[in-house]
Amino acid sequence: MTDSPALHLPLDPQEQPILDRVIGLRDQLFLLKQDKSTYIKSQDVIAIYDRVIEEVHLLNTLRAEHGKPLESNRVDRVLEDCFQLISLFFLTVGRNNEAPAVYSMTSTVRRLLDHLKEAAFFSAKDLESIGQTLSTMRVTLQRGKETHSPHLLTLLENRMNACQHLLAELRASLVDLSPALTPVHERLVSLLRSISAANTRSKFPLSEVEGFRAQLKEIKATMVDNKFLGEDSKAPIGQDIVIGLLDRCFLWSDIVLTRQGKIDERFKSTYDKLCEIRNQLERLTLTQAWSLRETDLYNFQRQLDRVDESRVNGNFEDQTGYKADLHAQRTLLYLLRRSYAYIYTLIVSSEPVSEALLPIFNQLQTLRKCLIELSSIDNMRKDGKFMVGSDIPEGQGSVSALLAECFDLQYELKVEAEEHEAEEA
Repeated sequence: MTDSPALHLPLDPQEQPILDRVIGLRDQLFLLKQDKSTYIKSQDVIAIYDRVIEEVHLLNTLRAEHGKPLESNRVDRVLEDCFQLISLFFLTVGRNNEAPAVYSMTSTVRRLLDHLKEAAFFSAKDLESIGQTLSTMRVTLQRGKETHSPHLLTLLENRMNACQHLLAELRASLVDLSPALTPVHERLVSLLRSISAANTRSKFPLSEVEGFRAQLKEIKATMVDNKFLGEDSKAPIGQDIVIGLLDRCFLWSDIVLTRQGKIDERFKSTYDKLCEIRNQLERLTLTQAWSLRETDLYNFQRQLDRVDESRVNGNFEDQTGYKADLHAQRTLLYLLRRSYAYIYTLIVSSEPVSEALLPIFNQLQTLRKCLIELSSIDNMRKDGKFMVGSDIPEGQGSVSALLAECFDLQYELKVEAEEHEAEEA
Protein backbone atom coordinates (compact mmCIF):
# COMPACT_ATOMS: atom_id res chain seq x y z
CA MET A 1 0.00 0.00 0.00
CA THR A 2 1.34 3.42 -0.96
CA ASP A 3 0.09 6.01 1.50
CA SER A 4 -0.09 9.66 0.66
CA PRO A 5 2.48 12.10 2.02
CA ALA A 6 2.11 12.66 5.74
CA LEU A 7 0.06 15.56 7.04
CA HIS A 8 0.51 16.80 10.57
CA LEU A 9 -2.16 16.63 13.21
CA PRO A 10 -3.88 17.93 15.40
CA LEU A 11 -7.12 16.15 14.76
CA ASP A 12 -10.34 17.24 16.48
CA PRO A 13 -11.46 14.28 18.65
CA GLN A 14 -14.97 14.67 17.21
CA GLU A 15 -13.55 13.98 13.75
CA GLN A 16 -11.98 10.69 14.85
CA PRO A 17 -15.04 8.54 13.98
CA ILE A 18 -15.10 10.09 10.51
CA LEU A 19 -11.38 9.43 10.10
CA ASP A 20 -11.83 5.80 11.15
CA ARG A 21 -14.61 5.30 8.60
CA VAL A 22 -12.83 6.98 5.68
CA ILE A 23 -9.68 4.93 6.40
CA GLY A 24 -11.89 1.86 6.17
CA LEU A 25 -13.32 3.08 2.87
CA ARG A 26 -9.82 3.78 1.54
CA ASP A 27 -8.79 0.25 2.50
CA GLN A 28 -11.77 -1.10 0.56
CA LEU A 29 -10.66 0.90 -2.48
CA PHE A 30 -7.11 -0.46 -2.13
CA LEU A 31 -8.41 -4.03 -2.00
CA LEU A 32 -10.62 -3.42 -5.04
CA LYS A 33 -7.66 -1.94 -6.90
CA GLN A 34 -5.41 -4.87 -6.10
CA ASP A 35 -7.91 -7.53 -7.18
CA LYS A 36 -6.86 -8.44 -10.73
CA SER A 37 -8.88 -11.68 -10.81
CA THR A 38 -11.85 -9.98 -12.46
CA TYR A 39 -12.79 -6.68 -14.02
CA ILE A 40 -13.97 -3.77 -11.85
CA LYS A 41 -17.74 -3.28 -11.77
CA SER A 42 -19.38 0.16 -11.71
CA GLN A 43 -21.75 -0.76 -8.88
CA ASP A 44 -18.85 -1.65 -6.57
CA VAL A 45 -17.23 1.74 -7.19
CA ILE A 46 -20.47 3.72 -6.85
CA ALA A 47 -21.31 2.07 -3.53
CA ILE A 48 -18.02 3.21 -1.96
CA TYR A 49 -18.23 6.62 -3.67
CA ASP A 50 -21.68 7.28 -2.11
CA ARG A 51 -20.36 6.42 1.35
CA VAL A 52 -17.36 8.73 0.91
CA ILE A 53 -19.71 11.57 -0.06
CA GLU A 54 -21.75 10.92 3.10
CA GLU A 55 -18.60 11.32 5.20
CA VAL A 56 -17.71 14.56 3.41
CA HIS A 57 -21.16 15.91 4.24
CA LEU A 58 -20.76 14.96 7.92
CA LEU A 59 -17.30 16.50 8.06
CA ASN A 60 -18.41 19.78 6.47
CA THR A 61 -21.39 20.02 8.82
CA LEU A 62 -19.22 19.37 11.90
CA ARG A 63 -16.62 21.96 10.90
CA ALA A 64 -19.27 24.55 10.07
CA GLU A 65 -20.81 24.08 13.52
CA HIS A 66 -17.40 24.65 15.15
CA GLY A 67 -16.57 27.66 12.96
CA LYS A 68 -13.57 26.11 11.20
CA PRO A 69 -14.66 25.31 7.63
CA LEU A 70 -11.09 25.67 6.33
CA GLU A 71 -9.60 23.11 8.73
CA SER A 72 -7.16 20.69 7.08
CA ASN A 73 -5.72 17.60 8.74
CA ARG A 74 -5.34 13.86 8.28
CA VAL A 75 -9.03 13.38 7.51
CA ASP A 76 -8.64 15.60 4.46
CA ARG A 77 -5.56 13.71 3.33
CA VAL A 78 -7.30 10.33 3.55
CA LEU A 79 -10.33 11.77 1.76
CA GLU A 80 -7.99 13.00 -0.95
CA ASP A 81 -6.69 9.44 -1.33
CA CYS A 82 -10.28 8.21 -1.61
CA PHE A 83 -11.25 10.73 -4.28
CA GLN A 84 -8.03 10.08 -6.17
CA LEU A 85 -8.74 6.37 -6.25
CA ILE A 86 -12.43 6.81 -7.04
CA SER A 87 -11.51 9.10 -9.91
CA LEU A 88 -9.18 6.48 -11.39
CA PHE A 89 -11.83 3.81 -10.84
CA PHE A 90 -14.31 5.87 -12.85
CA LEU A 91 -11.78 5.95 -15.69
CA THR A 92 -11.23 2.20 -15.37
CA VAL A 93 -14.94 1.39 -15.68
CA GLY A 94 -15.29 3.74 -18.66
CA ARG A 95 -17.14 6.59 -16.94
CA ASN A 96 -14.61 9.20 -18.10
CA ASN A 97 -17.26 11.82 -18.80
CA GLU A 98 -18.60 11.99 -15.25
CA ALA A 99 -17.52 14.52 -12.64
CA PRO A 100 -15.69 12.15 -10.22
CA ALA A 101 -13.35 11.11 -13.06
CA VAL A 102 -12.04 14.69 -13.20
CA TYR A 103 -10.43 14.64 -9.75
CA SER A 104 -7.23 12.76 -10.64
CA MET A 105 -6.66 15.01 -13.64
CA THR A 106 -6.92 18.16 -11.51
CA SER A 107 -4.14 16.76 -9.28
CA THR A 108 -1.90 15.97 -12.23
CA VAL A 109 -2.53 19.28 -14.01
CA ARG A 110 -1.76 21.21 -10.83
CA ARG A 111 1.53 19.35 -10.38
CA LEU A 112 2.47 19.98 -14.01
CA LEU A 113 1.68 23.68 -13.81
CA ASP A 114 3.61 24.06 -10.54
CA HIS A 115 6.63 22.41 -12.13
CA LEU A 116 6.40 24.45 -15.31
CA LYS A 117 6.34 27.60 -13.21
CA GLU A 118 9.32 26.43 -11.16
CA ALA A 119 11.29 25.38 -14.25
CA ALA A 120 10.52 28.75 -15.87
CA PHE A 121 10.65 27.36 -19.40
CA PHE A 122 7.74 26.11 -21.47
CA SER A 123 6.17 26.76 -24.83
CA ALA A 124 2.78 28.18 -25.75
CA LYS A 125 1.91 24.71 -27.07
CA ASP A 126 2.39 23.23 -23.59
CA LEU A 127 -0.07 25.71 -22.14
CA GLU A 128 -2.53 25.29 -25.01
CA SER A 129 -2.79 21.55 -24.38
CA ILE A 130 -3.42 22.03 -20.67
CA GLY A 131 -5.94 24.80 -21.40
CA GLN A 132 -7.92 22.50 -23.69
CA THR A 133 -7.91 19.78 -21.03
CA LEU A 134 -9.25 22.21 -18.41
CA SER A 135 -12.02 23.30 -20.81
CA THR A 136 -13.04 19.67 -21.34
CA MET A 137 -13.04 19.12 -17.58
CA ARG A 138 -15.36 22.11 -17.08
CA VAL A 139 -17.81 20.67 -19.59
CA THR A 140 -17.76 17.40 -17.64
CA LEU A 141 -18.32 19.27 -14.39
CA GLN A 142 -21.25 21.20 -15.84
CA ARG A 143 -22.80 17.97 -17.08
CA GLY A 144 -22.67 16.48 -13.60
CA LYS A 145 -24.45 19.29 -11.73
CA GLU A 146 -27.76 17.43 -11.66
CA THR A 147 -26.39 14.01 -10.78
CA HIS A 148 -23.47 14.43 -8.36
CA SER A 149 -23.05 15.81 -4.86
CA PRO A 150 -22.59 19.59 -4.56
CA HIS A 151 -19.80 18.84 -2.06
CA LEU A 152 -17.81 17.07 -4.77
CA LEU A 153 -18.66 19.65 -7.42
CA THR A 154 -17.53 22.54 -5.19
CA LEU A 155 -14.29 20.73 -4.42
CA LEU A 156 -13.61 20.11 -8.11
CA GLU A 157 -14.55 23.68 -9.04
CA ASN A 158 -12.06 25.07 -6.51
CA ARG A 159 -9.28 22.76 -7.73
CA MET A 160 -9.93 23.69 -11.35
CA ASN A 161 -10.02 27.40 -10.54
CA ALA A 162 -6.61 27.08 -8.88
CA CYS A 163 -5.27 25.40 -12.05
CA GLN A 164 -6.87 28.05 -14.25
CA HIS A 165 -5.32 30.85 -12.20
CA LEU A 166 -1.86 29.29 -12.45
CA LEU A 167 -2.31 28.70 -16.18
CA ALA A 168 -3.23 32.36 -16.68
CA GLU A 169 -0.08 33.36 -14.76
CA LEU A 170 2.11 31.23 -17.03
CA ARG A 171 0.41 32.55 -20.16
CA ALA A 172 1.02 36.11 -18.98
CA SER A 173 4.75 35.40 -18.82
CA LEU A 174 4.74 34.78 -22.60
CA VAL A 175 2.58 37.77 -23.54
CA ASP A 176 5.64 39.83 -24.53
CA LEU A 177 6.97 37.08 -26.81
CA SER A 178 6.49 38.19 -30.41
CA PRO A 179 5.02 35.60 -32.83
CA ALA A 180 8.14 36.20 -34.90
CA LEU A 181 10.26 34.74 -32.09
CA THR A 182 7.91 31.86 -31.24
CA PRO A 183 9.60 29.32 -33.58
CA VAL A 184 13.08 29.88 -32.12
CA HIS A 185 11.64 29.90 -28.58
CA GLU A 186 9.90 26.56 -29.14
CA ARG A 187 13.06 25.11 -30.65
CA LEU A 188 15.08 26.15 -27.59
CA VAL A 189 12.50 24.62 -25.25
CA SER A 190 12.73 21.40 -27.25
CA LEU A 191 16.55 21.42 -27.18
CA LEU A 192 16.66 22.03 -23.43
CA ARG A 193 14.34 19.07 -22.86
CA SER A 194 16.32 16.90 -25.26
CA ILE A 195 19.53 17.64 -23.38
CA SER A 196 17.80 16.80 -20.09
CA ALA A 197 16.49 13.52 -21.54
CA ALA A 198 19.94 12.56 -22.83
CA ASN A 199 21.36 13.36 -19.40
CA THR A 200 19.22 10.58 -17.86
CA ARG A 201 20.04 7.81 -20.34
CA SER A 202 21.57 4.61 -18.94
CA LYS A 203 24.55 5.19 -21.23
CA PHE A 204 25.46 8.83 -21.74
CA PRO A 205 25.10 9.78 -25.47
CA LEU A 206 28.06 12.13 -25.79
CA SER A 207 27.80 12.72 -29.54
CA GLU A 208 24.07 13.40 -29.28
CA VAL A 209 24.51 16.08 -26.63
CA GLU A 210 27.36 17.61 -28.63
CA GLY A 211 24.95 17.71 -31.57
CA PHE A 212 22.41 19.60 -29.47
CA ARG A 213 25.09 22.09 -28.48
CA ALA A 214 26.01 22.54 -32.16
CA GLN A 215 22.37 23.40 -32.85
CA LEU A 216 22.50 26.01 -30.09
CA LYS A 217 25.53 27.56 -31.77
CA GLU A 218 23.64 27.62 -35.08
CA ILE A 219 20.77 29.47 -33.42
CA LYS A 220 23.14 31.97 -31.82
CA ALA A 221 24.85 32.53 -35.19
CA THR A 222 21.57 33.90 -36.58
CA MET A 223 21.68 36.84 -34.15
CA VAL A 224 22.69 40.29 -35.38
CA ASP A 225 24.23 42.65 -32.82
CA ASN A 226 23.14 40.24 -30.05
CA LYS A 227 19.51 40.31 -31.19
CA PHE A 228 17.17 38.03 -33.09
CA LEU A 229 15.66 39.75 -36.11
CA GLY A 230 12.33 39.23 -37.82
CA GLU A 231 11.69 38.99 -41.56
CA ASP A 232 11.54 42.79 -41.69
CA SER A 233 15.11 42.95 -40.27
CA LYS A 234 13.79 44.54 -37.08
CA ALA A 235 14.18 43.17 -33.56
CA PRO A 236 10.77 41.85 -32.35
CA ILE A 237 9.71 42.15 -28.72
CA GLY A 238 10.55 39.27 -26.41
CA GLN A 239 14.32 39.36 -26.89
CA ASP A 240 14.96 38.94 -23.15
CA ILE A 241 12.81 35.80 -23.03
CA VAL A 242 14.54 34.08 -25.93
CA ILE A 243 18.10 35.21 -25.18
CA GLY A 244 17.70 34.26 -21.53
CA LEU A 245 16.53 30.79 -22.59
CA LEU A 246 19.44 30.47 -25.05
CA ASP A 247 21.95 31.31 -22.31
CA ARG A 248 20.30 28.77 -20.06
CA CYS A 249 20.57 26.10 -22.75
CA PHE A 250 24.29 26.75 -23.16
CA LEU A 251 24.86 26.62 -19.39
CA TRP A 252 22.93 23.37 -19.03
CA SER A 253 24.68 21.74 -21.99
CA ASP A 254 28.05 22.67 -20.42
CA ILE A 255 27.07 21.11 -17.10
CA VAL A 256 25.66 17.97 -18.74
CA LEU A 257 28.75 17.49 -20.93
CA THR A 258 30.98 17.90 -17.87
CA ARG A 259 29.05 15.42 -15.70
CA GLN A 260 28.23 12.99 -18.53
CA GLY A 261 25.24 11.46 -16.75
CA LYS A 262 26.97 10.96 -13.39
CA ILE A 263 24.82 12.30 -10.56
CA ASP A 264 26.05 13.10 -7.06
CA GLU A 265 26.11 9.79 -5.14
CA ARG A 266 24.22 11.40 -2.26
CA PHE A 267 21.15 11.61 -4.53
CA LYS A 268 21.70 8.41 -6.50
CA SER A 269 18.93 6.44 -4.75
CA THR A 270 16.34 9.16 -5.49
CA TYR A 271 17.63 9.36 -9.06
CA ASP A 272 17.34 5.59 -9.56
CA LYS A 273 13.83 5.56 -8.12
CA LEU A 274 12.66 8.37 -10.39
CA CYS A 275 14.31 6.80 -13.44
CA GLU A 276 12.49 3.54 -12.77
CA ILE A 277 9.14 5.32 -12.40
CA ARG A 278 9.77 7.33 -15.56
CA ASN A 279 10.72 4.21 -17.51
CA GLN A 280 7.68 2.25 -16.34
CA LEU A 281 5.33 5.10 -17.28
CA GLU A 282 7.04 5.45 -20.65
CA ARG A 283 6.44 1.75 -21.35
CA LEU A 284 2.79 2.17 -20.40
CA THR A 285 2.36 4.98 -22.94
CA LEU A 286 3.55 2.54 -25.63
CA THR A 287 1.28 -0.35 -24.58
CA GLN A 288 -1.59 1.55 -22.93
CA ALA A 289 -4.42 0.03 -24.94
CA TRP A 290 -3.46 -3.49 -23.89
CA SER A 291 -1.84 -3.23 -20.46
CA LEU A 292 -3.10 -0.19 -18.52
CA ARG A 293 -5.62 -0.31 -15.71
CA GLU A 294 -6.00 3.35 -14.78
CA THR A 295 -6.05 2.60 -11.04
CA ASP A 296 -2.42 1.46 -11.42
CA LEU A 297 -1.51 5.12 -11.86
CA TYR A 298 -2.34 5.80 -8.21
CA ASN A 299 0.86 4.21 -6.90
CA PHE A 300 2.93 6.15 -9.42
CA GLN A 301 1.23 9.40 -8.42
CA ARG A 302 1.79 8.86 -4.73
CA GLN A 303 5.43 7.85 -5.12
CA LEU A 304 6.08 10.97 -7.16
CA ASP A 305 4.18 13.13 -4.66
CA ARG A 306 6.28 11.82 -1.79
CA VAL A 307 9.52 12.64 -3.62
CA ASP A 308 8.22 16.05 -4.66
CA GLU A 309 7.03 16.95 -1.17
CA SER A 310 10.24 15.75 0.48
CA ARG A 311 12.03 18.81 -0.89
CA VAL A 312 12.95 21.56 1.53
CA ASN A 313 12.07 25.01 0.20
CA GLY A 314 12.16 23.50 -3.27
CA ASN A 315 15.60 21.94 -2.80
CA PHE A 316 16.50 18.26 -2.73
CA GLU A 317 18.50 17.45 0.39
CA ASP A 318 20.19 14.31 1.62
CA GLN A 319 19.70 12.92 5.13
CA THR A 320 22.32 15.28 6.54
CA GLY A 321 20.70 18.38 5.08
CA TYR A 322 23.21 18.75 2.23
CA LYS A 323 21.57 20.56 -0.69
CA ALA A 324 21.79 19.07 -4.18
CA ASP A 325 24.06 20.85 -6.64
CA LEU A 326 22.60 22.40 -9.81
CA HIS A 327 23.12 19.24 -11.88
CA ALA A 328 21.43 16.93 -9.39
CA GLN A 329 18.62 19.42 -8.68
CA ARG A 330 17.72 19.94 -12.33
CA THR A 331 18.10 16.28 -13.19
CA LEU A 332 15.73 15.14 -10.44
CA LEU A 333 13.23 17.87 -11.27
CA TYR A 334 13.29 16.85 -14.93
CA LEU A 335 12.50 13.25 -14.01
CA LEU A 336 9.65 14.39 -11.78
CA ARG A 337 8.18 16.62 -14.50
CA ARG A 338 8.56 13.95 -17.17
CA SER A 339 6.82 11.36 -15.01
CA TYR A 340 3.90 13.67 -14.23
CA ALA A 341 3.67 14.45 -17.96
CA TYR A 342 3.39 10.74 -18.77
CA ILE A 343 0.59 10.35 -16.21
CA TYR A 344 -1.15 13.35 -17.79
CA THR A 345 -0.88 11.75 -21.24
CA LEU A 346 -2.17 8.39 -20.01
CA ILE A 347 -5.22 9.96 -18.34
CA VAL A 348 -6.03 12.21 -21.31
CA SER A 349 -5.84 9.29 -23.74
CA SER A 350 -7.92 6.96 -21.56
CA GLU A 351 -10.88 5.64 -23.57
CA PRO A 352 -14.43 5.82 -22.11
CA VAL A 353 -14.71 2.04 -22.23
CA SER A 354 -14.92 -0.37 -19.30
CA GLU A 355 -11.92 -2.64 -18.89
CA ALA A 356 -14.37 -5.54 -19.36
CA LEU A 357 -14.86 -4.43 -22.97
CA LEU A 358 -11.32 -3.22 -23.65
CA PRO A 359 -10.13 -6.47 -25.34
CA ILE A 360 -13.02 -6.24 -27.83
CA PHE A 361 -12.52 -2.49 -28.24
CA ASN A 362 -8.80 -2.93 -28.93
CA GLN A 363 -9.45 -5.70 -31.45
CA LEU A 364 -11.95 -3.49 -33.27
CA GLN A 365 -9.45 -0.62 -33.26
CA THR A 366 -6.89 -2.93 -34.85
CA LEU A 367 -9.45 -4.20 -37.38
CA ARG A 368 -10.43 -0.67 -38.34
CA LYS A 369 -6.78 0.23 -38.84
CA CYS A 370 -6.33 -2.85 -41.06
CA LEU A 371 -9.38 -1.96 -43.17
CA ILE A 372 -8.07 1.57 -43.66
CA GLU A 373 -4.65 0.23 -44.63
CA LEU A 374 -6.28 -2.29 -46.99
CA SER A 375 -7.64 0.53 -49.11
CA SER A 376 -4.31 2.33 -48.89
CA ILE A 377 -2.45 -0.78 -50.11
CA ASP A 378 -4.79 -1.14 -53.07
CA ASN A 379 -4.07 2.46 -54.07
CA MET A 380 -0.35 1.66 -54.21
CA ARG A 381 -0.82 -0.37 -57.40
CA LYS A 382 -0.07 1.13 -60.79
CA ASP A 383 -1.81 -0.50 -63.73
CA GLY A 384 -2.61 -3.43 -61.47
CA LYS A 385 0.99 -3.94 -60.36
CA PHE A 386 2.97 -3.10 -57.23
CA MET A 387 5.95 -0.98 -58.23
CA VAL A 388 9.19 -0.22 -56.36
CA GLY A 389 10.49 2.79 -58.21
CA SER A 390 10.44 1.77 -61.86
CA ASP A 391 10.87 -1.94 -61.05
CA ILE A 392 8.19 -4.62 -60.98
CA PRO A 393 9.34 -7.08 -58.27
CA GLU A 394 8.60 -10.82 -58.44
CA GLY A 395 5.61 -12.21 -56.55
CA GLN A 396 2.94 -9.90 -58.03
CA GLY A 397 0.51 -12.80 -58.39
CA SER A 398 0.81 -13.94 -54.77
CA VAL A 399 0.48 -10.43 -53.37
CA SER A 400 -2.50 -9.58 -55.63
CA ALA A 401 -4.23 -12.86 -54.76
CA LEU A 402 -3.84 -12.20 -51.03
CA LEU A 403 -5.15 -8.65 -51.48
CA ALA A 404 -8.16 -9.97 -53.40
CA GLU A 405 -8.83 -12.51 -50.63
CA CYS A 406 -8.81 -9.69 -48.05
CA PHE A 407 -11.33 -7.71 -50.10
CA ASP A 408 -13.51 -10.83 -50.45
CA LEU A 409 -13.50 -11.29 -46.68
CA GLN A 410 -14.37 -7.64 -46.20
CA TYR A 411 -17.30 -7.98 -48.64
CA GLU A 412 -18.55 -11.19 -47.00
CA LEU A 413 -18.48 -9.55 -43.57
CA LYS A 414 -20.43 -6.59 -44.93
CA VAL A 415 -23.09 -8.85 -46.51
CA GLU A 416 -23.35 -10.91 -43.31
CA ALA A 417 -23.82 -7.76 -41.22
CA GLU A 418 -26.53 -6.44 -43.58
CA GLU A 419 -28.37 -9.77 -43.46
CA HIS A 420 -28.19 -9.79 -39.67
CA GLU A 421 -29.65 -6.26 -39.52
CA ALA A 422 -32.44 -7.28 -41.91
CA GLU A 423 -33.34 -10.29 -39.72
CA GLU A 424 -33.49 -8.13 -36.58
CA ALA A 425 -35.73 -5.59 -38.35
